[in-house]
Amino acid sequence: MSELTKTKDLLGLLAWLILAFATATIGAIASVEAGQFYSQLEQPSWAPPGWLFGPVWTVLYAFMGIAAWLVWRQRYNLNASLKRVHAALTIFVLQLILNALWSWLFFAWHLGGWAFVDIVILWIFIGFTLVGFLRVNKLAAVLLAPYLLWVLFAAILNYAVWKMNPALLG
Repeated sequence: MSELTKTKDLLGLLAWLILAFATATIGAIASVEAGQFYSQLEQPSWAPPGWLFGPVWTVLYAFMGIAAWLVWRQRYNLNASLKRVHAALTIFVLQLILNALWSWLFFAWHLGGWAFVDIVILWIFIGFTLVGFLRVNKLAAVLLAPYLLWVLFAAILNYAVWKMNPALLG
């Protein structure tokens, strides 16, 4: 296996951040009208204001990219299991797909029930990712913990909003 040079390390970090933020971009494309649509929805009293989602997700995507990079760079650690690194990163990429899909289901296609199914599966995959990352790099797992908690909160909110808006969210 080749050596991890400073250039390769920085390019790796950049690549994982780009992948995480590409997921955000795919979701954002589906959410172009999200502000207007979200304001039309009846929401529980405990729902956060719409403006909060952007900053929270920005931090979470940055944490995701850094966490994946920390796991990826373990490929160059002679003591690391390449199988564990590969498995953890594969699950990470799968959860990114589920993450991007949620915005399309909820905001673009107004399918609240399917969005809820997606976010529950997403939460499970984040849990698997966190466990996989924990086996490779503890800090990477710690960086995913806020994401796991936020998606749990988002799933509960998704369910509540869907049930409160059957006409708008199918």
